[in-house]
Amino acid sequence: MRNNHQSRNVVLTGFMGSGKSTVGGLLAGILVKEFVDTDTMIEQIHGPIPEIFKREGEEAFRQYEREISEQLEFKENLVIATGGKLLLDQTNVDLLGANGRIFCLSAPIDEIIERILKEGRSKRPLLDSDDFEERLREIYSQRVASYSVFEQVDTAGRTPSEIAEEIIDRLLPEEK
Repeated sequence: MRNNHQSRNVVLTGFMGSGKSTVGGLLAGILVKEFVDTDTMIEQIHGPIPEIFKREGEEAFRQYEREISEQLEFKENLVIATGGKLLLDQTNVDLLGANGRIFCLSAPIDEIIERILKEGRSKRPLLDSDDFEERLREIYSQRVASYSVFEQVDTAGRTPSEIAEEIIDRLLPEEK
């Protein structure tokens, strides 16, 4: 059953604010798959992400991401929204990519900044800085090349529904 394309997972990665959770929820509904957000899974076990960073540090959080990836490795029929850095660890790519097709949602940094300002930055511990825009641009520039290895989906100026439809079109005939 593991090689049955319809049971394969759809894995979404990309920079914070790229729309992974929003698009993932829509995709799951359309494809009749279960939606899983790795950050939410971590929070259910260990508490709010900002508290994990304060209490235990980023290294502990990355270990929790690895543990979640291990839990999801053999699960099927999921849409998985990952944390923005989870798939920058090759072990996690191997775990989630073994039974999933990985898409990277991308947008220009200015649009990402706008999205994060709209939603609020309190749940994003990496942006706990006086000059959060400068910090965001710095993190973005560090990660953007690493994201390029994944199948790209441009989210700039598009609705979550349009993005979900593009991913579904790319899954054809695999999913239909």
